[in-house]
Amino acid sequence: MPDQLRIASYNVHKAVGVDYRRSPERIARVIASLKADIVALQEVDRRLAPRPAVLSAASILRESGLVPVEVATNDVSLGWHGNALLVRDTITVRAVERLLLPGLEPRGAVLADLETPIGPLTVVGAHLGLLRKYRRQQLMQIASDIGPERQARAVILGDFNEWRRKFGLEPLWEGYHILKTGPSFHSVAPSAALDRIALGQALQASDSGTLRTALSKLASDHLPIYADITSV
Repeated sequence: MPDQLRIASYNVHKAVGVDYRRSPERIARVIASLKADIVALQEVDRRLAPRPAVLSAASILRESGLVPVEVATNDVSLGWHGNALLVRDTITVRAVERLLLPGLEPRGAVLADLETPIGPLTVVGAHLGLLRKYRRQQLMQIASDIGPERQARAVILGDFNEWRRKFGLEPLWEGYHILKTGPSFHSVAPSAALDRIALGQALQASDSGTLRTALSKLASDHLPIYADITSV
């Protein structure tokens, strides 16, 4: 049994790079370079209904070997509220939930119960709101939806939109360890750790960070973040 699993999160900015070009191919190559087993993506669909995907499942599979979890509610989106989850074929999806989040803006998160080579995991991919008051409420809702029975083996990751290092993530302080993956925004000159990974108590990270390459600095305004995780 492998002793670790690589997880990652990436806000793909609807595949529009810092050069203002929309290039799904670049995004797919960045995803592949992460060499991750589970990837949470944000902004994978266009904003207006019917919210068509900016990335194709075929290109993702071809470049990285990852398969999208079925979270969309129509035939044209890849995600739900712009959130998608990708998994390697060594991982079995046991259940999927779509989590409605409170706040002024329409926000949601996607949850998948997975059977992985390091054991069962509950993975939540989220893109939180722009106001701290509502981000706190959204994290409280996510923690509540995960529940105490799944919390120890839960992973919450995504664009948390939190600029401050010490405030805003209080709902996760008890029961989760928030990894220090480093600044991920803006990709050209990263100064804010907007993208985060939180692990339940039965999980730990042997390594974590941001993927900063020539391509990742160009492909989106966010850098991808990653962590190699093991069971405690």
